[in-house]
Amino acid sequence: MKRVVDLVTSICGLVVLSPLLALISLAIWAQDRKNPFYTAPRMGKGNSGFRMIKFRSMVHNADKTGVDSTGNNDARITGLGSFLRRFKIDELPQLINVLRGEMSLVGPRPNVEREVRLYSSEEMHLLDVRPGITDIASIVFADEGDILEDKGDPDIAYNQLIRPGKSSLGLFYVRNQSIFVDMKILALTVRNSLDRQKALSGVAVLLKSLNAPIDLVTMSTREQPLVPSPPPGMTEIVTSRDEPPQ
Repeated sequence: MKRVVDLVTSICGLVVLSPLLALISLAIWAQDRKNPFYTAPRMGKGNSGFRMIKFRSMVHNADKTGVDSTGNNDARITGLGSFLRRFKIDELPQLINVLRGEMSLVGPRPNVEREVRLYSSEEMHLLDVRPGITDIASIVFADEGDILEDKGDPDIAYNQLIRPGKSSLGLFYVRNQSIFVDMKILALTVRNSLDRQKALSGVAVLLKSLNAPIDLVTMSTREQPLVPSPPPGMTEIVTSRDEPPQ
């Protein structure tokens, strides 16, 4: 049933949004006469690699710097790219990945291979399902760029501040996924673009209805500051992207 919903929605979405997608493509190309799309290498279900399609929000060849996590003050982000990122418009081309069966509308966000190599054995269960365009963590950490904005090493900051909660929420989704949950997440994703606080409150209500641990519910409200903590299945806070999982 989930795959049927993905297929129907992705086809309808691509047809309805095609004029907007074409206009955005042209606007990005007009900036520097370069490809308006960026195909990002990501790891998907079963730890298999695929190319995730996005509108290019950075300067051409920005990925050559080797930095995977991005703060809002990253000099590589273009003016138009900043707008696309703010409203998650850069993610729309991923409907093509959904159509191909590489992604789903809802599921844990796909990560780069370098980050997946750091996964604990528990986090590897994030790869038991198709990655998604959105999920609970996408709403809770929609301000990822703000979190990483002034960090000297955004990749390490991501692993210390965002990855623990993001992976915990992703694993909770994997264990509790259903069409009903997917519909709620999609609705909350739309609400998040209009009223973040109401969306976060809605996430907390959803998690409570699914009997989520209280610490996960509390974290999802984002009322407390993020502090460095170990990812699920690990006992040590990540201090290097070269260290093996603990």
